[in-house]
Amino acid sequence: MSLTMIGVLGVIALVVLLVCSLPVAISMAVVGVVGCALIISFKSALALLSADLYDVFANYNLTVIPLFVFMGQVAFHSGISRRLFAAANSWLSGLRGGLAMATVGACAAFGAICGSGPATAATMAAVALPEMRRYKYDDALASGTVAAGGGLGMLIPPSVVFIVYGILTEQSIGKLFMSGVIPGILVAVLFCAVISLQCWLNPKLAPPATSVPWRERFRKLGGVIETLILFVFVMGGMFAGWFTATEAAAMGAAGSVAIAVAGRNVSVAKLWQAAQETVRTSCMVMVIVAGATVFGHFLALTGMPTQFAGWLAHLPVPSTVIIILILFFYLAAGCFIDSLALVLLTVPIFYPVVIGMGYDPIWFGVIIVLVTQMGVITPPVGVNVYVVSGIDRSLSLQTVFRGAMPFLLALAVVCVLLMVFPQLATWLPSVLD
Repeated sequence: MSLTMIGVLGVIALVVLLVCSLPVAISMAVVGVVGCALIISFKSALALLSADLYDVFANYNLTVIPLFVFMGQVAFHSGISRRLFAAANSWLSGLRGGLAMATVGACAAFGAICGSGPATAATMAAVALPEMRRYKYDDALASGTVAAGGGLGMLIPPSVVFIVYGILTEQSIGKLFMSGVIPGILVAVLFCAVISLQCWLNPKLAPPATSVPWRERFRKLGGVIETLILFVFVMGGMFAGWFTATEAAAMGAAGSVAIAVAGRNVSVAKLWQAAQETVRTSCMVMVIVAGATVFGHFLALTGMPTQFAGWLAHLPVPSTVIIILILFFYLAAGCFIDSLALVLLTVPIFYPVVIGMGYDPIWFGVIIVLVTQMGVITPPVGVNVYVVSGIDRSLSLQTVFRGAMPFLLALAVVCVLLMVFPQLATWLPSVLD
């Protein structure tokens, strides 16, 4: 049997295991080990597995993941997410659907100190869903808004997906962070436009607007200050050259604890709970990275990535068509594979092709995050949808998926804008260079 055929069978086996609901990390590791055993030997495959596991968990660059996750967890347990939501709601309450728009705004702000899409979705589901239900918002609109808004945590810095992409491609994590700011704001604005359009077409989705006194609005802005301080401290310090991305993550984690303690908003029990959640989330991410590394080594042995990249690069079509084909692949694959695993699996294949065609690597990173952001709200493996449904057991998956679908239009529009105007992603990093 040829190496290419072994590679094809390995990919098919991976898809089958994923469809059978085997965890992504285990699926990739099992297929990778078995594939390597067929190509080399079982002993060598086990040695590769142990080496990859050690390399991933001992990788200094990946320490940014648990640190940024801890920063987000402390922010949640100290009530920052609730204060962000209250501030956004006071300013948007004068619009029909304002509570849902406030959820999008709070998701964007919390994403700026969290870095994880699912974590942002889980946090805002616990904070915003009860409020929207109290005001009799349609379940599909409320849950879909939280699921889609949670994806902003993947795009607005700091982002775990950007960190992994930067490590894989050896690009500046700081520049990648800045590249997501303008697209992230665009997505948030368009999400609010989608909510407004839905409420205009069907007023029954949300109650009539209510007015909040201006004095109350300005008073609520105090809940945004601590988030702003933390974001400016971490991102500003990184670009001022005070510390590296890893050190920025450590300073952000320490800063979130300092703000929580200074405001007397956290207890030892809550800090312990934040640490436990951080360990659980970080281990999940690291195990997925390790599984993808094993599977990637198996694919490298088969030569499939090189062959596929060569075939793609020599297609007799314009480079724009090739980029669109790659994006459609990400969109389709994102319906079945976790976004982080998808990035780990595919970037080593597509990155050389894209760079060879002359595209900016920072721009490509933003495009990938945008398309994988679609994957977190599309069936059957829309992880944010599962998170929201898991937080509120009364919501069926069908309800959340139905509510999230309209937001795909906003993400598609931003993708098109980035294709036409790549400066939306590259201008800010160039200014801060």
